[in-house]
Amino acid sequence: MPDAAPDASPAGRPRIIALANQKGGVGKTTTAVNLATAVAATGQPVLLIDLDPQGNASTGLGLARGERGAGTYAMLIEGRPLAELVRPTAVPHLSLLPSDQDLAGAEIELVALTRREFRLRDALAAAPPGLVLIDCPPSLGLLTLNALVAADSVLVPLQCEFFALEGISQLMRTIEVVKRGLNPRLTLQGIVLTMFDRRNNLSDLVAADVRGFFGDKVYETVIPRNIRVSEAPSHGKPVLLYDVRSAGSQAYIRLAAELMRREREAKETRA
Repeated sequence: MPDAAPDASPAGRPRIIALANQKGGVGKTTTAVNLATAVAATGQPVLLIDLDPQGNASTGLGLARGERGAGTYAMLIEGRPLAELVRPTAVPHLSLLPSDQDLAGAEIELVALTRREFRLRDALAAAPPGLVLIDCPPSLGLLTLNALVAADSVLVPLQCEFFALEGISQLMRTIEVVKRGLNPRLTLQGIVLTMFDRRNNLSDLVAADVRGFFGDKVYETVIPRNIRVSEAPSHGKPVLLYDVRSAGSQAYIRLAAELMRREREAKETRA
């Protein structure tokens, strides 16, 4: 890997968090959409970047595939500026950079481009202050690498299942490699336990194992299995707009509060 480019970001730059897990079906996109919505509800500007060729985050915010036009592919491959590609959403203070139809080919096209690992970081140099959340694809390819190079930290949604710890080890190794060679400021923001089923002893066992291994990097807030969370994307809405009183909505509200508290504490530590 090439040496990391110097961090030339000016004061007032956005805080960038990548949501990543190479395993699919762990609630990553659901967490990205609903966490972004819950933080935006506090009045903080949030930009959600849909970096997954499946485009589920865009769908979950009500942007149908045929209505997306140019998005992340146009920014990464064609070099179009972020400001002309970002879309408003139905959620106040929440903007979206959608996944466009050509993004599936970006992994191949990035290989031949200069600064291929830094394309997203370079594009986000013009991003306004606020919070940027990046929904990564369920893989550790060049798209996810771009997110890790651009990000300040990584938030890992982790399903409460038997192979959870085994699956996360490769991602942890990748984060360390990126930190050493491409992005020295990259840290593990935390791990969020998702799809927790209190009726299932396995969920408790997995949660205990993960907390025993990662300690306070594991968020106190746990996202439960909840039918309203599963239903909301089919209506093109975050669950907080679909049913704010549901257990899933309330969990994401608590997660947003915990994220912002941890961010404040980390900022005070850095100061």
